[in-house]
Amino acid sequence: MGIERSVVDPLRVSRKDFVRMGGLGVAAVVLGVEATADRAFADPRFSSNPFTLGVASGDPLPDGFVLWTRLLAAGGEMPNRKVRVRWKVATEENMKTVVKKGEAFTGPDRGYSVHVDVRGLKSDRDYYYRFRVGDYVSPVGRTRTTPGFGASPAALAFAFVSCQDYQNGFYAAYGAMARQEQDLDFVVHLGDYIYEYGPSETAVPGREHNGPEIITLADYRKRHALYKADEDMREAHRLFPFIVTFDDHEVENNYADAIPEEGSETPKREDFLRRRAAGYKAYYENMPLRPSSMPQGPDMRLYRRISYGDLAQFSVLDTRQYRTNQPCGDGFKERCARALSDRQTMTGPEQERWLKDGMNRSRARWNIAAQQTMLAEYDFRAGPMESFNMDQWDGYVAARNRLIGFFDRSNVQNPITLTGDIHSAWVHDLKTDFSDETSKTVGTEFVGTSITSSFPGVFIPVVEGARPDNPHTKFFDGANRGYTRCDLNRQRYLTTFKAVPTEPGQGSVVTPEAASTTLAAFVVENGRPGATQVEGPTTPTSSTQGEIDQGYKRLTARDSW
Repeated sequence: MGIERSVVDPLRVSRKDFVRMGGLGVAAVVLGVEATADRAFADPRFSSNPFTLGVASGDPLPDGFVLWTRLLAAGGEMPNRKVRVRWKVATEENMKTVVKKGEAFTGPDRGYSVHVDVRGLKSDRDYYYRFRVGDYVSPVGRTRTTPGFGASPAALAFAFVSCQDYQNGFYAAYGAMARQEQDLDFVVHLGDYIYEYGPSETAVPGREHNGPEIITLADYRKRHALYKADEDMREAHRLFPFIVTFDDHEVENNYADAIPEEGSETPKREDFLRRRAAGYKAYYENMPLRPSSMPQGPDMRLYRRISYGDLAQFSVLDTRQYRTNQPCGDGFKERCARALSDRQTMTGPEQERWLKDGMNRSRARWNIAAQQTMLAEYDFRAGPMESFNMDQWDGYVAARNRLIGFFDRSNVQNPITLTGDIHSAWVHDLKTDFSDETSKTVGTEFVGTSITSSFPGVFIPVVEGARPDNPHTKFFDGANRGYTRCDLNRQRYLTTFKAVPTEPGQGSVVTPEAASTTLAAFVVENGRPGATQVEGPTTPTSSTQGEIDQGYKRLTARDSW
């Protein structure tokens, strides 16, 4: 039976057919968006500045980068037609020496977003850019190209961040980064850029979400605009190129491929895929991503590789879109047999092959996987009983064993994993056998705390109480929000955990503007896997058994972060 093209339901069509039928055109049907027609136009007049969401750049290459903006007037009203946006790239902030310029077109079908893939520039240097539409000019952004292919740079400085629940506080971490870390080459965002929830009773005053739980494209666009309206986050985007990937809250908590979370607002597969298509489209519209990442309905190719000469290779992963369902009913619990199954996958087989192939061919000194949930094992239950987070790699044990075994057998040079998701800072040795303290260490995992999202204080005694049962864990801090800075050279990889003032209890950020301070710092030496602490506290905090029991009861009532 052929496809009925007059009334298309793309969710009854295979993903291959979805792409064959035009992808974005079909997405417009799915999402209820009227595509912008190709017709003559005049530059529109805006009653107020349409650059309210700022500017950004991303995915740097030796000869270019992506430039981004999204037009949204202060009143929210936009013309229902095409808009021409002019752009320029210059070598100085005053924009006098222009080296590239052009124009792009956007409209309602793209959420008035602009993505310009600039090429043909010189490697390893700063550039400046701005946009113009009508009579309005955007802020001037700063960005940077990477060293050329075959180059051997001496050093690299970058930061990584994740998990920025607007309701749980101010983006003081972005403000501190913008003021204190201006030498960064780029920022890596590991996911949970927005949160889908409705307003929270515990929201920091003035930071409530703008409406109920988001489901439609209009909802997701509005939520992204709320987050982008934050001045500190806009400033970080203006100053640094971002390398981004998503986790779950860009669509819905704890979803796995086409399977929504338990108790979902969209429990049916076809409804959830429509929701996922809406979430992915809004995510693309609001991120500095290349057109190659443009979603095709409910599918989006986000995993990709970015190199920094022969010093560092970044494999940016997507561990949400292709994974099998969380085993054993999700949440924190003892592992069932399914968690050990070879069929459990976090990345899907195609992405797993891509990752291993890229690391096999890499000649980089440091091979970095930027991904979402904790790779190292962690037993959250002190004593003989066990409890693992099924949304982390602990629910995908065979897949983790394949990856860490690959690091070992293939002699991947200096594998480092960057992780977000869990709203706390950790350092782990990656072991070939986590149940054997004497087994081989083949890599290091750095888990960064959140920008704002909470790690409730009641959970801290649970983690600290279980530390003796997890000797591969070198560091944990759940009390602070912030960001993580990484400084690499050819001899060592230095990771510094930076914190901003954080309120105890819910771990909220209630101070809008503050300097960041160093929590701890760890070094990995070239050719010597495993991290050594060089700054910060070395003794875990002590807790009473009552505090541990109370925290564990609360922890097991929570599905995920």
